[in-house]
Amino acid sequence: MDIFLLITGFLLVIAGVIGCILPAIPGPPLSYIGLLLLHFTSRVDLTTFTLIYMAVLVIIVTILDYLVPIWGTKLSGGSKWGMRGSAIGLILGLFFGVIGVFLFPFIGALTGELLYQYNINKNNNFSISFRAAVGSFFGLMLGVVFKLAVCCFIVFIYIKETIINFF
Repeated sequence: MDIFLLITGFLLVIAGVIGCILPAIPGPPLSYIGLLLLHFTSRVDLTTFTLIYMAVLVIIVTILDYLVPIWGTKLSGGSKWGMRGSAIGLILGLFFGVIGVFLFPFIGALTGELLYQYNINKNNNFSISFRAAVGSFFGLMLGVVFKLAVCCFIVFIYIKETIINFF
């Protein structure tokens, strides 16, 4: 049973790293489940602190992955229209794979800001709208970096514990 848990856990940890880039795969939660499977083997006993700490990190980074693009839009001078456009773009981008997840929040923020500038401010200031869209894109990239950092940390723990306890 240990070998089954070890192999399944390793596949989940690797799928989690891949899921940091691919939108259809929830990266950090998968990696955490792989770490839990390692814990359930008879040879590895991760501390409760490690399991709780990693669970908290996974929850935080998963929530931030949805919020950071919206905050990026706001910090770069975007309006609520741009933030909503970024959020809508992120949701729509999930249906179009990796390119959609990276491109649609940018397009959504740009569209929302252009609509705001044209309808509310009664001008068509493209530079403000473009800056908000760039902020959204960088926010999205920051979310990916956070997810990768947590997943790589889980991979490190997994490999370290496997080598120490199985070899």
